[in-house]
Amino acid sequence: MPRVRSAVVAALGLVASLFVAAGAQAGTAETLLSQGKPASSSSIEGSSYVAARAFDGNTTSTRWASAEGHDPEWLRVDLGATQQISRVKLTWEVAYGKAYQIQVSLDGAAWTTVHSTTSGDGGVDDLALTATGRYVRMYGTQRGTPYGYSLWEMQVYGAGTGPTDPPGDTFVVAAAGDIAEQCTASSGSCVHPKTAALVEAMNPEFVITMGDNQYDDARLSDFRNYYDKTWGRFKAKTRPSPGNHETYDPAGSLAGYKSYFGAIAYPQGKPYYSYDRGDWHFVALDSNAFDQSAQITWLKNDLAANTKPCVAAYWHHPLFSSGEHGNDPVSRPVWQALYAAGAELVLNGHDHHYERFAPQNPSAQADQNGIVEVLGGMGGASPYQIENVQPNSQKRLTNLHGVLKLTFTPTTFAWQLIGTDGSVKDSSPTYTCH
Repeated sequence: MPRVRSAVVAALGLVASLFVAAGAQAGTAETLLSQGKPASSSSIEGSSYVAARAFDGNTTSTRWASAEGHDPEWLRVDLGATQQISRVKLTWEVAYGKAYQIQVSLDGAAWTTVHSTTSGDGGVDDLALTATGRYVRMYGTQRGTPYGYSLWEMQVYGAGTGPTDPPGDTFVVAAAGDIAEQCTASSGSCVHPKTAALVEAMNPEFVITMGDNQYDDARLSDFRNYYDKTWGRFKAKTRPSPGNHETYDPAGSLAGYKSYFGAIAYPQGKPYYSYDRGDWHFVALDSNAFDQSAQITWLKNDLAANTKPCVAAYWHHPLFSSGEHGNDPVSRPVWQALYAAGAELVLNGHDHHYERFAPQNPSAQADQNGIVEVLGGMGGASPYQIENVQPNSQKRLTNLHGVLKLTFTPTTFAWQLIGTDGSVKDSSPTYTCH
């Protein structure tokens, strides 16, 4: 197989800013800063080993690999903003670096070395650092094997005190639930390759999934054989949530889901988590466990600590639905917490149709200060029918598949439903954050 080779950037400009703190604050929690962030490298062994594979949270089945038999080589990540860096963790594949440096930069041009070794022996290198930078790279100068350099994962940790995204801008998010049936593009009736093509055309900032990512039992082998072949191409920028089918894995509830997505789906060690983008706070939840007080307590604490003016949340089972599954009261305590916090938007799946509701409160009363709910269970599974139209339901579509294209600004949100034929099936009003 031909190997890709490219020259390493030769000239280093001005020295990047680097400082050593007088003492690290005891008890300061570390944040994983690098996962899903833009990545690049000096070379790749092949199309399956691109730089992004080392920042996708998967430490066992995806990796970056450089061209073989060549020194030096480098792997770089853009953290999105200047950050305080406390640790870099390298998980090497067989092809490790014997001599390499960890370097930081403010501008991606001038680099400062913050760690150096000439006695690397592979395995896992967990390196404590104190540095400042937006860009971080592993710069390999001597291979430990005749091959190239290869990392299952490169993780950059820090306090997360700097801004991770430019404030005040507009961004696009793709969203859907109920996605990958056990079929491939070789079958003309297979839909998830078509909805994946819609996501690719949108080129979203990130991708949200509202559960039932993989049918029927969501085993790891199923994820690899089906989901990974289509929606898997967006894995590094996907922010998933699990559905009921993820609980059917014989290896254990959510076992395949957790193994496939790794730290992307478990950034805090739980299948529920939150993150910020611009002026928005996003909350991903596991509706299979809404009857467990730990998640509800975590949600209330998370919302109380939030400083962003706009809030969106997503999970699998909808509180309100006009479809075959209907309303699911298990979600009411979550709605109550979100409503009390002034949240704007809830995204769900489970029922395989599209539906949008006017703003309402958890008791299904129309409320201009209430939450907008959208069902987007049209990612690829067989459609369900409308059975019992619920109050405040404004639009319902079935017998189609598609993806939600959501547009967020610092003060508003709106969306379009894009069908697999590429046409707009529905457009929402533009809503203003509370």
